[in-house]
Amino acid sequence: MKKKLKVLMASAEIAPFVKVGGLADVAGSLPPALKKLGCDVRLAMPFYGSIAKRKYKLKKIKSNIEIYTGRKYVRINLWQTNIPGSRVIVYLIEQKKYFGKDGVYYGNNAERFLFFSLAALYALPAAGFKPDIIHCHDYHTALIPDMLKAFKINYYRNTKTIYTIHNLNYQGVSLPEVLSTGSLTKDSLKTLSRDARDGDINFMVQGILNADMVNTVSRTYAKEIMASVNGDGLENIIKKRKKDLYGIINGIDVNFFNPAKDALIKYNYSYNNISGKIKNKIYLQKKLGLPANKDVALIGFVSRLVSQKGIELITERFAKLNCQFVFLGTGKKQYEDYIKKMAKKYPDKVSAQLMFNVKLAQEIYAGSDIFLMPSRFEPCGLGQMIAMRYGSVPVVRATGGLVDTVDNLYKIVYNIKLNKATGFIFKNFKSQELYKTLKYALAVYYNQPETWQKIQTNGMQKDFSWNKSAREYMSLYKKLKKV
Repeated sequence: MKKKLKVLMASAEIAPFVKVGGLADVAGSLPPALKKLGCDVRLAMPFYGSIAKRKYKLKKIKSNIEIYTGRKYVRINLWQTNIPGSRVIVYLIEQKKYFGKDGVYYGNNAERFLFFSLAALYALPAAGFKPDIIHCHDYHTALIPDMLKAFKINYYRNTKTIYTIHNLNYQGVSLPEVLSTGSLTKDSLKTLSRDARDGDINFMVQGILNADMVNTVSRTYAKEIMASVNGDGLENIIKKRKKDLYGIINGIDVNFFNPAKDALIKYNYSYNNISGKIKNKIYLQKKLGLPANKDVALIGFVSRLVSQKGIELITERFAKLNCQFVFLGTGKKQYEDYIKKMAKKYPDKVSAQLMFNVKLAQEIYAGSDIFLMPSRFEPCGLGQMIAMRYGSVPVVRATGGLVDTVDNLYKIVYNIKLNKATGFIFKNFKSQELYKTLKYALAVYYNQPETWQKIQTNGMQKDFSWNKSAREYMSLYKKLKKV
């Protein structure tokens, strides 16, 4: 009988237990797909104060596990549960000082997550789980490979590591003194002593240099981050690992994001009969206080309002187009103020919903005709995939996962292009290019209804499940195990 591959995923966020960003969605959705492929995958995360024991049926499996941090001994409790609806085991590390509050990110995050990384290595022997591979996510767990190299723990003698970069923007830079929390010093490894020369330690740099394999969340982003424009200062470090660098696009939860069954939208529909989408549009227009008109294109934007997302490309000129806009999200005050100003000046054209609201997000996916993602950069992006599932045609910039998931409709439409087209793509990060592309998309919407419906149904039928991505991760794991 073939031995099951054993994988431990260490992540600061796992949906549905806690979620701040897309990392939680990946950590919560990928493991069940891996489990179906025969992988014995388990997860480790901090036990934050906001996680309800009864709701998630948590069970304490070990008490007072003693951990030496390099300065003192700290005790942890180990809890266990499953990702809801699956058989994937999740280990939660309880330590009140580091994780007792309700939030995920607060205080000295570098210190807190370095402790979590160390605690995870202590917890696995106590749980009786010996992984072939430890899969580390983002800066929070980037120093696990350092620890394995520095400590040379016999239990992990044959354990390999893979490090996933979700977003280079968040690198985890801290003073070298924080290393003692992870029982490390700047002299523990050459990479640490070199890193410390400029007066700080970059967690992501350590993960990139010391993991056995590195990957990121789309093929295009894997190429982009080796160039200075997208490398955030790490392009030369990443180039050193070029041979060990891979890109695998994220999936989405196709059961949750399913317009035929979505309980959060007013009217259910499918690609076989999308008439329900028009009803959702009218319902949404009324809810937002926009003129209810099924014949006017409604454009959705659901995102954090930060410079990454390209909000500044959407100038007042766009309000003169024959369409309506709805913006949902929160972020930097300058962007919030700008959207509020647009909505006040053009109340019949622009709706500003400056909040985090899952239900309204689903209603926008279901009710909008076009979905905007003019991102400066986008490692993977989930919004464009969700939008396509709901028949909202994406207009995106050619970057990262956006170009890997959206098939562009060319201005000269050949049958072969139309048969595959799922959206519209513009190249350069310029307002004029976005404007031209959106204007072209609107022209297709108004003047070529059959073409438009074909683009919609193409997107709705595209497979964005985790199945394909999970198979690609399994291939990486197996390749890693042979190294």
